[in-house]
Amino acid sequence: MDERVKRTIIKDVLPLLGIIVGVLLFKAFIMTPVQVEGDSMEPTLNEGDVLILNKVSYKIHGIKRFSIVVVDNNGTNLIKRVIGLPGETVKVEDNKLYINGEYVEQDFLEEEQYTEDLELTLEDNYYYVMGDNRTVSLDSRSIGPIHKSKIKGTASFVIFPFNRFGGKN
Repeated sequence: MDERVKRTIIKDVLPLLGIIVGVLLFKAFIMTPVQVEGDSMEPTLNEGDVLILNKVSYKIHGIKRFSIVVVDNNGTNLIKRVIGLPGETVKVEDNKLYINGEYVEQDFLEEEQYTEDLELTLEDNYYYVMGDNRTVSLDSRSIGPIHKSKIKGTASFVIFPFNRFGGKN
């Protein structure tokens, strides 16, 4: 191989390969886009919204109540809100949420959302998740509590469409 060709490869191709590898690693381990499918998170998130899935921050700061998370449900991404944390007793009675016997306000819900009464205590490493549009949401009420290994990350920042750009809670 001619010396000029080697220099061209080193000067032009290697930096490009480095950028490609860096982007792929960033997407695989740190952040990646995820799209909302369905209307189970309305009005907070709409079908077609594209969010940033943060795969790192929840591992550092923990998963907080009411965080929006992406859950792996047998290969399908579900975008839901964390309602109950490990070890807590989650109770819904007359459409009101109680955690460990204490009433918890859900300001993000639009109007009154019908939810069948339920009560359960979460085991270690399990979370209870529900959609904001409770009447149509596939969530812990039907698939059960979610093990933390099934949580892919948090997703509360909309990047598209641009008129909805920004953080959602």
